[in-house]
Amino acid sequence: MELTTEPQKRHTLSVLVDNRPGVLARVTTLISGRGFNIDSLSVAETMEPDVSLITLIVSGSPKIINQIIKQIRKLINVIKVTDLTQMDYVERQLVMVRVRTIDENRAEIMRLCEIFRGKVIDVSPKSFTLEITGGESKLRAVLALLDQFGIEELVSTGLTAIARSAPPKK
Repeated sequence: MELTTEPQKRHTLSVLVDNRPGVLARVTTLISGRGFNIDSLSVAETMEPDVSLITLIVSGSPKIINQIIKQIRKLINVIKVTDLTQMDYVERQLVMVRVRTIDENRAEIMRLCEIFRGKVIDVSPKSFTLEITGGESKLRAVLALLDQFGIEELVSTGLTAIARSAPPKK
């Protein structure tokens, strides 16, 4: 008997929830309890203080993703779940990176930062701290270039995403 596996695809899920204690824990426990990893997670209040938006990046076959979405929709305090991967959307991530500097490379690091539309947000005698936002490929590219100077520390937000236009009302 031959086993076939469905292709794994990355999905960006937008989950509107009541802004209540424990809601995020229920959503993440549901996913991890079924043996799936959350690749990225971002949470923030929306324009309505009683509502938060959870942006989840998960990978799986279409069947698995549909199962995850159905299970999340059943949770108390979940208002709406949207698979943004099924529509046109924009995603971004923020990275702050501290890069080792010496007099000879400061100008080059600043040029790289400018090329990638980043900002120098802190300067010390031996390092620059940069802030860069963008999609995953942009961030991978700038980090690869900065690596030659010596990355001392890196922190990053989870991906956030928004549909290019309002999804149709159901």
